Amino acid sequence: MSSMQVRRVVRPIQRAYLRPPEPVHFPIDAEMPEGGVHYEQCTALFDVLRLELEGKSYVGSNQFVYWDATNPKLCLSPDIMVRIGASDQPLPCLKVWEFGAPDLAVEIISRSDAGSLAWDLKLLRYRAAGVAELVRFDPEDRETPLRIWDRIEDDLVERDPSHSHARYSDVLELWWQAMPDARLGQQLRLARDAAGKEILLSSRERLEAASVAKEAALARIAELEAQLSMR
Repeated sequence: MSSMQVRRVVRPIQRAYLRPPEPVHFPIDAEMPEGGVHYEQCTALFDVLRLELEGKSYVGSNQFVYWDATNPKLCLSPDIMVRIGASDQPLPCLKVWEFGAPDLAVEIISRSDAGSLAWDLKLLRYRAAGVAELVRFDPEDRETPLRIWDRIEDDLVERDPSHSHARYSDVLELWWQAMPDARLGQQLRLARDAAGKEILLSSRERLEAASVAKEAALARIAELEAQLSMR
């Protein structure tokens, strides 16, 4: 289905109909087990993206995405999704025919969904949902932890990882980075440069950086005051 939003028609004339409408129920949550490492991976990336895109785009996490207005069984629940330029107000779920398809979806692989068959099914559904950029990150894969697909002619085509711009996000205009992490093994990060020197910081990291800068400034002030007192 196209990601174009359906225009809501205002009907000033009261008409008679042969039957009432039959609403389709679209669930907004489900019981889904989630491991501690997977949860931390998702929340860390969500936090970074919210800070980067606040007020400019919609960032969601673990919400249902529906693309068929007649079948609520056809759905996805990306770990992270982004709709560029959309309102950042929270949504209970995302209906493509009302809101448009996510420009970006991220799947952080856990043991429960690491199988190739489960992934092939997800890939078909992301293609049907109209997602423009799909990122798959497997923190336990040491050889190819990061794989990316782009929508080309209504198909989702995987990028060649050897290409120089394979990790560049066309949607975010940032670079994906699979980086070692002391607690999580590997972590999916975003940077402003290909080398990963300008990593986007989380809320916690920003506070820690500010605290270090404050301590350094106070130490410098104390040093200067000491020098002045010796004159």
